[in-house]
Amino acid sequence: MNGRKVLERFPAGGPRGSWPAEEFARARRLEGQAAEVVMDLATDTFLVIVRAGGVGD
Repeated sequence: MNGRKVLERFPAGGPRGSWPAEEFARARRLEGQAAEVVMDLATDTFLVIVRAGGVGD
């Protein structure tokens, strides 16, 4: 295992001016999770992830 947990997936082709993955990650950070957005090039999706031990960082 790579030490990451995927919380949500978002398609890369969202509407112009919309950043749903960033908005989702921000909401998780406000809840205390160290969420971040990464791009999965193989599937053309944005992943919102937390790394192992990433709560409350």
